[in-house]
Amino acid sequence: MKSAALAPPLALALALAACAGPPIETAKVPPVVPPPAWRTDAGPVAPIDRAWWQGFGDPVLTALVDKALANNTDIAIAVARVREAEANLALARSQSLPAIDAGISGGRSRSVSAFGTPEVQNAVQPQVQAAYEVDLFGRLADQRAAARDSWFASQAARDSTRLAVAAATANGYIALRGLDARLDIARATVAARSESLRLARSRVGRGYSPKLELQQAEAEYDATAQIVPQIELAIAKAEDTLSQLTGEPPQAIDRGLSLDRLTVPAIPDGLPSELLRRRPDVAQAEFQLAASDKSLAAARKRFLPQVKLSTSAGAAFSSLLADPLTIWSIGGSILAPLFEGGRLKAQANVAGAQRDQAAFAYRRAALTAFHEVEDALAGAKRLDEQVTLARAQRDALSEALRLATNRYREGYSPYLEQLDAQRGLLGAQLSLIQSRADALTARVQLFQAMGGGWVRCADGSACTPDIPGY
Repeated sequence: MKSAALAPPLALALALAACAGPPIETAKVPPVVPPPAWRTDAGPVAPIDRAWWQGFGDPVLTALVDKALANNTDIAIAVARVREAEANLALARSQSLPAIDAGISGGRSRSVSAFGTPEVQNAVQPQVQAAYEVDLFGRLADQRAAARDSWFASQAARDSTRLAVAAATANGYIALRGLDARLDIARATVAARSESLRLARSRVGRGYSPKLELQQAEAEYDATAQIVPQIELAIAKAEDTLSQLTGEPPQAIDRGLSLDRLTVPAIPDGLPSELLRRRPDVAQAEFQLAASDKSLAAARKRFLPQVKLSTSAGAAFSSLLADPLTIWSIGGSILAPLFEGGRLKAQANVAGAQRDQAAFAYRRAALTAFHEVEDALAGAKRLDEQVTLARAQRDALSEALRLATNRYREGYSPYLEQLDAQRGLLGAQLSLIQSRADALTARVQLFQAMGGGWVRCADGSACTPDIPGY
């Protein structure tokens, strides 16, 4: 009898299961095909170290990056988002478990019996209830899978933030050491201009040179002296930026090796076909796409019936009863949506649109990854060449200034010849420092573009590197 009574509802549920909601049209996103090789020949390469910033050979730089990874507020926010996603995963898992509640009710009452006499009753009724939704069509499983992929995406986002903070800190330190080198050159040049000004005053005072040379020397001294406060201001701002990255109020930053003593790390190894699994931001986009697919599937399955089971058991204690009575119930229900005013269809369309956004976001992240690596490879190679040429130019202009200075002191040439040589050398020295800093920064950008040694765990989630701050 029981099986016959359940047959019609089950038949209805199976019939409705034939179509999991209306079809939701999604965009056709072309797959990302990695190029066979990089456009730029990188030359000698080396494996990427997870703690790649140690490759610059400066303990102060290493300590600064480690401090930023431990104290940066953006990383702290990303870590909190991972905890939030983990809690959402636990919440999604709990939907597949039965809900058990316990309760107790009691009271004291006075009523009239069937014989017209008053009756006073003390009653207590404890009860345990249990409810369970049978995941007949896999909707709850899809929700769990979506929450799990969102958790993985949050982990990848956290590691992407860490990589960005490490790169920003390394770039900031390199820029700071570049400014320090520029300040040294500027002060040395001001001292040289001061000596030239003293010599010009002496020659003009003795009548050996026209007053024009003195005016030129004074103007050149003032123009060079203006560079010093400009660089000092830039240094203060760079220190403030690094302080913020390390989670500290503005303060002075320790210095380590000078710019020209920093080691230029080897170009990291990696093929285009490996890049999509080596960047945390691409992995984040991939996990978000997987989560949106599962969310869409769950949204479509909301059109299907929900099968729920419930049971309760308890006892009734009363002063009017000689013995307590046991009470219990067991039952089930099948609830199928018939009219929702378009709510379920709208939710499914929202999930479909979110899936399309995630698909295009993944394609954009993958194409951006290839673009950034190509730019970083070209930048690393060309800036190395630029440093070599800038160094040769500086050496040539340094020799030219030496010759021009000797000719001026001996009276064989006007001051303008020495002045041009001084200007040319200052420009070449500052250009060399900038090229050197740019070449080191290009290495940082390349490490970041290559994923910074980030790897995935065997289950596809984001693995946590075994380095300080992670």
